[in-house]
Amino acid sequence: YVMNADGSGQTKLTDDPADDFVPVWSPDAGRIAFMSDRDGNLEVYVMNADGSGQTNLTNNAATDAFSAWSPDGTRIAFASDRDGNYETYVMNADGSGQTNLTNNPAMDASPVWLP
Repeated sequence: YVMNADGSGQTKLTDDPADDFVPVWSPDAGRIAFMSDRDGNLEVYVMNADGSGQTNLTNNAATDAFSAWSPDGTRIAFASDRDGNYETYVMNADGSGQTNLTNNPAMDASPVWLP
């Protein structure tokens, strides 16, 4: 859902029986990244701010979660356990170019960007 700051104008953006959660606005407020298990495991999705164009960006058998937009909105960082434990990855905002940024036995999750 989205709503005005005073609680009015509540609008449902997703309508799937799966869990859709942890929404993150793009810097230009035109898109929202979110996590969903609608494909049987957690994936990173993106949609337009009005709820249209919902697209699975990560689309693999691993758990992909905790997305964070780059300050310019061209890339998204996320955590994935596709290499055995949680590591931090980055991808283009369209899901292409997924690259592992960390590789160690500790859990590297919940990435953030600094301006």
